[in-house]
Amino acid sequence: MGQQLLPVHLVVGDDEFLAERARHSIITEINKTIGSDVPVTTLRAGEVNASELIQLTSPSLFGEDRIIVLTNMEDAGKEPAELVLSVAVDPAPGIYLIIVHSGGGRQKALVPKLSKISQVHEANKLKPKDRVGWVTNEFKRNGVRPTPDVVHALLEGVGSDLRELASAIGQLVADNNGDVTLATVRDYYVGVAEVSGFDVADLACSGQTQRAVASARRALQLGVSPVALAAALSMKVSAIARLYSTRGRIDSRKLAGELGMHPFVVEKTAKVARMWTGNAVSQAVILMADVDSSLKGHGLDGELGGDPDYEIEDAIRRISELAG
Repeated sequence: MGQQLLPVHLVVGDDEFLAERARHSIITEINKTIGSDVPVTTLRAGEVNASELIQLTSPSLFGEDRIIVLTNMEDAGKEPAELVLSVAVDPAPGIYLIIVHSGGGRQKALVPKLSKISQVHEANKLKPKDRVGWVTNEFKRNGVRPTPDVVHALLEGVGSDLRELASAIGQLVADNNGDVTLATVRDYYVGVAEVSGFDVADLACSGQTQRAVASARRALQLGVSPVALAAALSMKVSAIARLYSTRGRIDSRKLAGELGMHPFVVEKTAKVARMWTGNAVSQAVILMADVDSSLKGHGLDGELGGDPDYEIEDAIRRISELAG
């Protein structure tokens, strides 16, 4: 059987999807260890009473195993929290406790106490810098070793929601027999989910006019302001202006420090920048200065006349044509 399975498990973290996944993984492992499907009872920790918990966690007359899942432990009152802790200290034979806690809330102090007597499974929300690694590992869970461009394209196309990312990865792998390429991701997910100004800027500055315009319209529908789109486009044009003359191999880490960019962004931008001519860069810089000034002059409601949405779309189209 390998390592002994502990009877008490603490799932701690504020990411609902990761917590849910951890919970299912624990149940699967218990069933595998026992050799059959163990009955599961799920309760909110703050709503359980003493008699109910005692009944659920008492040894069965027939020696049946049971899994008790206690969710929202962070919201439990003092009495339920003490009750859960007392049961977790010495669970009866055949009783498995899975306690789900966000890590905060009124019962934050319960986490270190439970951690000492349980197997801990972390389910914290990912920081933006950790998403690439998470997506890469998620592909590996599905038997695929993705290339970096596939990972970044999926993040750009699907967004940052882990549940949606996991679903997308599962679908891509299943539909394509594990052969997931950059083209595949783009075919499935271009222009959907979250569209940021930076997504639009990347498309425009690489000369992908139709996709850039479509993504800009989608971003505007999702509530991204024309001013925000212009700011992202200006930043991209500015980065290209600083990198377009680079040729050959570059020291992305050194340049990242000098330019205040992430090394990955430097490498990505340098490749695109080499498509540009000096004249096109100059025109783009002037164009964006005019657009920024004009859009900010409209104010929040565009009261000075004209259509800010049209103006930024036109700018995106013109920048994309300069890139081409």
